[in-house]
Amino acid sequence: MSLVFNNYSRYYDLLYKDKDYDIEADYISELIQRFIPRAKTILDLGCGTGVHDVLLAQKGYYIDAVDFSEEMLSEARKKAGILPEFVSSINFHFGDIRNIRLNKTFDVVLSLFHVMSYQTTNKDFMDAVTTAKNHLNKKGIFIFDCWYGPTVLTEKPTVRVKKIQDDNIEITRIAEPIHYPDRNLVDVCYTVFIKDKRNNLIQEIHETHTMRYLFIPELKLMLENAGFKIIISEEWVTKKKLGLDTWGALFVSQKQ
Repeated sequence: MSLVFNNYSRYYDLLYKDKDYDIEADYISELIQRFIPRAKTILDLGCGTGVHDVLLAQKGYYIDAVDFSEEMLSEARKKAGILPEFVSSINFHFGDIRNIRLNKTFDVVLSLFHVMSYQTTNKDFMDAVTTAKNHLNKKGIFIFDCWYGPTVLTEKPTVRVKKIQDDNIEITRIAEPIHYPDRNLVDVCYTVFIKDKRNNLIQEIHETHTMRYLFIPELKLMLENAGFKIIISEEWVTKKKLGLDTWGALFVSQKQ
């Protein structure tokens, strides 16, 4: 997991420029205000390039953000630096979400964009949940999303091709899945071609991201064993009821 994203972190924001981060940040803030109206502090586990953190800081939250990729954190710090009025509202930390300890507590812990699905063993998952618990204030909430098991088994992962470009580069990403249904895992094998428009040189990158898909009964059991209670589950952003076409499931759990 430590090398995941390192190779093409500099292209990450371009690959996901079609993600509506503004709507996602609004959605997260609405959830926070719904359950903890006076919340001010957030810990983001697996912050990536920090887009959500910058947007949430603009909404008045104070954020500590953790990632296991120095390259991702470098991009995140650049974003925060562009908005100096919010720099003091965000602290970025290099660390593993399974064992990092910041010796402070927060109103909310976030883990977004399927970071919890990267916790591919029960121990990894429970260690990450324990990190969330140890950093939460009493009755604080842990918000995360993940691949939803019933949909993975119904629709099944398929080969996907994504093409995107800006003024300087042209990217083609091929995602080829290898499914391990006996382990609830999918290897997403990425081949990424980056063409430099100035000289037509092409760089080729290969990465494999192993993803775990999860089911409500196992989530309920693991979270309860860690001292959490699920208080809401729904489709990410759309707020629809979880169904057989829900790839991204959102869970809010409260520390008991």
